[in-house]
Amino acid sequence: MKLIISKQLLIAIFGGKSPGNGSRPENEWKMNDYVKRIAAVRGMMLNHGWDALVLSGSDPHSSEYVSSRDQQIKWLTGYTGEGQLVLTQDHCGIWTDSRYFILASRELPLSGSVLHKTRVPGEVTIPKWLSEYSAGRGPFVVAVDSLCHGASEVGEIIDALGDGGRVFGIPDILDSLWTDRPEIPRTPIITLGTEQVGWSRTQKLSWLRRWLRERNLDAILLTALDEIAWTLNVRGNDVDYNPVVMSYLLVTEGDATWFVRKGLPDDDDSETVDSFEELAMDGVSIRNYSEVSASLAALADGDSISSIFIDPSTLNFKLEQALADEDSLLRVVRGDSPVILRKAVKNEVEKAFMREAHLEDGIAMERFLHWLETSVQSGEPVNERDAADKLHEFRSCIEGFRGESFETISAYGANAALPHYVTPEEGSDEIFPKGLYLCDSGGQYLFGTTDITRTVPLGPCTPLEMEDYTLVLKGHIDLAKATFPKGTAGCQIDAVARQPLWNSMRNFGHGTGHGIGFYLNVHEGPLQIRQNFNRQAILPGMITSDEPGIYREGRWGIRHENLLLAVEAGSNDFAAWMRFETLTLCHFDTSAVVKELLDASEIKWLNDYNERVYRTLAPRLEPEVAQWLRLKTLPL
Repeated sequence: MKLIISKQLLIAIFGGKSPGNGSRPENEWKMNDYVKRIAAVRGMMLNHGWDALVLSGSDPHSSEYVSSRDQQIKWLTGYTGEGQLVLTQDHCGIWTDSRYFILASRELPLSGSVLHKTRVPGEVTIPKWLSEYSAGRGPFVVAVDSLCHGASEVGEIIDALGDGGRVFGIPDILDSLWTDRPEIPRTPIITLGTEQVGWSRTQKLSWLRRWLRERNLDAILLTALDEIAWTLNVRGNDVDYNPVVMSYLLVTEGDATWFVRKGLPDDDDSETVDSFEELAMDGVSIRNYSEVSASLAALADGDSISSIFIDPSTLNFKLEQALADEDSLLRVVRGDSPVILRKAVKNEVEKAFMREAHLEDGIAMERFLHWLETSVQSGEPVNERDAADKLHEFRSCIEGFRGESFETISAYGANAALPHYVTPEEGSDEIFPKGLYLCDSGGQYLFGTTDITRTVPLGPCTPLEMEDYTLVLKGHIDLAKATFPKGTAGCQIDAVARQPLWNSMRNFGHGTGHGIGFYLNVHEGPLQIRQNFNRQAILPGMITSDEPGIYREGRWGIRHENLLLAVEAGSNDFAAWMRFETLTLCHFDTSAVVKELLDASEIKWLNDYNERVYRTLAPRLEPEVAQWLRLKTLPL
């Protein structure tokens, strides 16, 4: 898209100042596409009488990862990280957490946007900022994209503004300017059998209906994409890295209606047609994705059901409005979707396949690390993108591989200090036989999802690099070997992984662990191991990452990550106990370890783990790779 905007309009909108914070004169900021787009949006705001525009950075399903269609903040400002945006006539702010502070400092100047830090002491949230900004300005109007803004988030803004403000929800609010905006994704749909997931869709729908009956409810609307995919045992590729399908699911006692953008079955590919037929045999009817709002409005106006359950954390504001008929007798009950917790507790079939996925993934990882080390040390030119592509090549050889579970972070040296570094397609940094290289990656397989980070020394490291490397590994090991009472929440054991760093007055800004889906989203709730309070207990069958780190801007970043399965560890007079089973199979390089910083139990865990990796993977590896791995896994 090319916007034609006069210099006079830009000056009128910005007052001769930069588009972000008004601190620089006009001739000091570049008239790039992002500046022009912000100017055009401000012009639209003036025409409609909007004092502020808020963009969520999400999609109609409150997803973490979104399709190119819903990357509105990226299109408007050039910022590629996660976050939310507030635009007024004199301010453009991005709200994001510490994972993206460094990235934001590099990218926000493109548009003159200002960073607002979240999850930090003294944080000013968007609702609070809008309340303070609007004070004394008279009636204050805020516009939001009602499709891509969650109902609960909009509710917080409405509450913060009080009687002095109004919030308008406009679906696809940027469409008039973003003329080449991508379409809603449409990719082939597949179904998974009971032998793959352990529980058929009819069993899942029966469980969901029983849940409704127990609460005297008539219907439930599922809006989170991974919850729908889990319930119907379907997978797609509508969102990069997440095998989900853009859709909504309405379940009543007698019906299950799937609103999905696939048109009529005879318009789709044969794989999708077969999937639709299979779903129809199980009592699932297919309707067009765009019909969901009208269908909900009809429920609110009619008498077919008297109550419906929704999760406001994933319901978008537009659908909330469709249900908000004041004259309706429909009772709308709000709460956490029951699917979130049920999906997080893996059954025996899923656990078995996840172990297989990590075995296959471990083979690919060891082949990759062998290739990387031998190539770099032999003097062969290798850059970060070469490494990411090579790892993809190794994973692609695994039968059932369906793509990465997120964009591979291939970062050498100072680039690894960005926890969510994006490896450039062109011109990425060369990797040399010294210092540390970090690779955070994962695979989506028909039989599971993986997520692994390895930071590896490729040559001489400084004493501080080795100390950081060891302390992070020490924290990783301490969490992996932890035993804790049943009922313990993730926030209660987060400090286990941080304590070695805290003892040296070091820390990291992201969470220590997140839940993992089964051939689904690499990040899933409700389990989290982080400092933020979360009352959800760690339950047997849940899978979490274990990924402490340390980041020194401009120097290096270190993260060690495995996936852990929560299992029962017996009981006694004190409690029922739990521990973790490590699923990931890939050695930890001990050449950068400062042995004196580890205690005897940590050394034993590390030696035992590396020995297990060798004995499990060596029979499946090429002789030269197995021999290399033997040397890498010798006892510390």
